[in-house]
Amino acid sequence: MDFTPSMKNLIRIISLTLAVFLGSVGTSWGADFNKGVAAAQSGDFATALREWTPLAKQGDADAQFSLGVMYEKGEGVAKDNKAAVKWYTLAAEQGFADAQFNLGVMYVNGTGVVKDDVYAHLWWSIAASFGDEDASENRDIIAEQMTRVQLKKAKTLAHECVRKKFKGC
Repeated sequence: MDFTPSMKNLIRIISLTLAVFLGSVGTSWGADFNKGVAAAQSGDFATALREWTPLAKQGDADAQFSLGVMYEKGEGVAKDNKAAVKWYTLAAEQGFADAQFNLGVMYVNGTGVVKDDVYAHLWWSIAASFGDEDASENRDIIAEQMTRVQLKKAKTLAHECVRKKFKGC
């Protein structure tokens, strides 16, 4: 068959598109969340990191949360509370209640972020709305230590956060 220049270009474009697609799919297929869980449970955090990082970068909330835990605890990586907050925030923005709970803890303790009871209350309120009883309890405890102005601000911010579907909270 005789290919014209435009036919050759079309074949190149299709081939390039297919190569890019298969390359990106390979990353998804190559990374396995459960393999990372098994590795972490056996203490092989290097494998867990290798499995979870590509998934987390692709937006997998479970992997993002798991990386947050690794960075917070310094398991298989240098302890880095700012990195933990980053990964928790990405998972929390997807409605991941455990990440929201952990963000509350980070804010109340000033770990990786500036200590802020308003934001601790905000994240615990949101996690509590998903049924997290510990978040509800923590929210109520911190509320007793907050001023009325702080409490009103926390509730307003939590409502705004929910309205914005957890983005930019």
